[in-house]
Amino acid sequence: MDSVTQAALGAAVAGMIAGRKASPKVLVAGAMLGTLPDLDVLIDYGDPVSDMVKHRGFSHSLFVLFPLSLLLAWCWHRWRPASSFSFLRLWGLVAACLITHPILDAFTAYGTQLLWPLPVSVAVSSVFIIDPLYTLPLLVTLLATLLWRDRIASLCKAGVILSSLYLIWSVVALHMIEQRVENQVAGTPLEGKPVFVSPTPFNTVLWRIVVLGEDSYWEGLSSLLDGSDTVDFLEKARGHWPLTDKPSTLQALERFTRQFIRYEDNGSQIIATDLRLGMVDYLPFRFVFASRENHEDWQFPLPVQLSSPAVRIKHLPSLWLRLLGSQDIDADLCHTSEACHHSALPSS
Repeated sequence: MDSVTQAALGAAVAGMIAGRKASPKVLVAGAMLGTLPDLDVLIDYGDPVSDMVKHRGFSHSLFVLFPLSLLLAWCWHRWRPASSFSFLRLWGLVAACLITHPILDAFTAYGTQLLWPLPVSVAVSSVFIIDPLYTLPLLVTLLATLLWRDRIASLCKAGVILSSLYLIWSVVALHMIEQRVENQVAGTPLEGKPVFVSPTPFNTVLWRIVVLGEDSYWEGLSSLLDGSDTVDFLEKARGHWPLTDKPSTLQALERFTRQFIRYEDNGSQIIATDLRLGMVDYLPFRFVFASRENHEDWQFPLPVQLSSPAVRIKHLPSLWLRLLGSQDIDADLCHTSEACHHSALPSS
């Protein structure tokens, strides 16, 4: 999640656990602890793919954060013996602020290595990386503490409860969409194929679905406000890695994305795109893994990340209308009256 949300969550959790001893200083400390795990973005692993797949690694691991919380609590208790917090209360506060960060991250599509160094990545994919409906209850209740400082703990508790209820709702909504997709692909050649479902930006009403085939993938949108549970899928070329040699960075990306990758060979470059993050043409994680000039042998320099195209204004109203249940808008945010390619799922 974004840094504002993580800071707000850390502050609210700190205020809630501090109870009667909650103060503005405690909230600030909680906000700082809540953003601490994301400092791993400052580490340069040598190339943009490694930076991507190793983000949310050791700094988001429960095996690291639990001992770190104990160390931080011990240091503070030793250096500030006059602190009004008992050691156990202080440890609980620090641990909760640190650990709620990766737990929240695990609800996004990116993937969080909660059990690092074990090769396990958790990605529930029920909330977008920025979701105002999750963040607002935290921010509103924190702002309210400026007016009612004698109620800091209860206000923070209310904010955490409301945001947590929204998180639970997101999982319920995800399950509803997954059930729609399962019903639709049943009896087709895509039954049993890998499926990825994630919310579209800033909401949990409109969802993006990707079904992974061999040479193609199928992309669709489904809104909880749709009049019909039918998902209109578009077939798109998936491509393949055309060379015998495969860079280790590409292998790492394949593991990280669970093979949800699109390959493009334009003659001079071979590009791999993470299909899980973004929508339409706005797929931010696109990397050049091989390049050549004048049809010479392919070269494998360090991967280079390509910039994502700017959002086209015409897509914004289409996205809003699709969220409201307009099923004549497809996964490319085109109306059926426009010259866009449409295709149904293959029949059995």
